[in-house]
Amino acid sequence: MIQVFLRFYEELNDLLPLPYRKVEFRKDLLLPTTVKDLIESCRVPHTEVDLILVNGDSVDFQYLVRHNDHISVYPVFESMDISGVTRLQDRPLRELRFITDRPLGKLTGRLRLLGQDVEYGLNFSGMELVDKAVNSGRILLTRNRQLLMPSRIKRGYLVRSNYPKDQVVEVLHRFDLLGSIKPFTRCMNCNGILIPVKKEDILHLLEPLTKRYYRRFRQCDSCGQVYWKGSHHEKLKKYISNLISDLA
Repeated sequence: MIQVFLRFYEELNDLLPLPYRKVEFRKDLLLPTTVKDLIESCRVPHTEVDLILVNGDSVDFQYLVRHNDHISVYPVFESMDISGVTRLQDRPLRELRFITDRPLGKLTGRLRLLGQDVEYGLNFSGMELVDKAVNSGRILLTRNRQLLMPSRIKRGYLVRSNYPKDQVVEVLHRFDLLGSIKPFTRCMNCNGILIPVKKEDILHLLEPLTKRYYRRFRQCDSCGQVYWKGSHHEKLKKYISNLISDLA
């Protein structure tokens, strides 16, 4: 029997059963295991972890735990300098591209509204989504923690909230995206880039009243969807302004 002691810090506690939160607890193992498998046996995906200390020393995910090890597990750090230890998540993080699973459709649209590059995995099964995230280098956003367990997933985030408006704040905060918000630059329908277009070039796509009252348009370079500053535009501007104000 191998006896180890674990302590999870900060938001990692949100993922633990109540008795294990914010305390050191013991786990008994029948066989040697990697610290990655040990952490994920506690239902914490490895993509949520940026630093592991064993008896005060930093280790990687392949470390084989030993009897009486004291293991401290820390979440991803965005602002704290821990460059002198074994940081477990790839850097840099600044050119971020995401892929979301099926339940996160509303989050997908809101992130695209803010100019984030987000592919929607509506038609992918679980493992297809994992493969797509790995092959495209996108960060997987999901409510399904099992999708973040495979070792080949290097970047991912388990979205905690059930509510889209809170999910947006979560993701923006987690990935420090406040400075990269570029509203109305991506198509909410397909994630393409919106480019200015001459009215005469898209007249055949417009309704009569739109033709009459609006002069400036943008069109998606991928699906061809046309956008203009209608009444909905002011509502979206107010939503974005309030969101940025709250984050700041």
